[in-house]
Amino acid sequence: MARKSNTKGRIVSAAWTLFYDQGYENTTVEEIIAASGTSKGSFYHYFEGKDALLETLSILFDEKYQELESQLDGDMDALAVLVYLNRELFTMIDQRIPMELLARLLSSQLVTRGDKHLLDKSRTYFKLLGRIIRRGQDRGELRADLTVNEMVKGYAMFERALMYDWCLSDGDYSLSRYAAQVMPMFLEGYRQR
Repeated sequence: MARKSNTKGRIVSAAWTLFYDQGYENTTVEEIIAASGTSKGSFYHYFEGKDALLETLSILFDEKYQELESQLDGDMDALAVLVYLNRELFTMIDQRIPMELLARLLSSQLVTRGDKHLLDKSRTYFKLLGRIIRRGQDRGELRADLTVNEMVKGYAMFERALMYDWCLSDGDYSLSRYAAQVMPMFLEGYRQR
């Protein structure tokens, strides 16, 4: 099973690297297959075509969160951890994700009738946020009058709002630098007084 998910992960990673380097429209399925070191059969086993890869951005984000979780300092304040995770993800977006493709993903989530993968509570993203916030509440760092789910929802909503605004602004500023200014102010509302 790990081999299967590794193949899919290699395809996703190669695709997004190519999308960033040469643009979505200029990237072919054949180039993705070559860059991922997989086969045409493997590609079409996981994806109907190149457009289906747009939906994998949440997978790329979750892979980043898994990588970051292994680097977290367990003694860090919960709000500092959330700011750190946001900064690292948004730096990745600034450096590796074309704004046009993020905009396509966000707009596709508005019109989809099926799974809204950005809202899928089984994602690594939501599970990690829940653990961080729960630990922060247990330590008395975060408010107890809000549930873990309410705080996770608020944080996720604020992140999506920042990404949406960045796309609306045609990516004319650094997403990570702007979020570094406003995310701590937003999160202060979660701090236990």
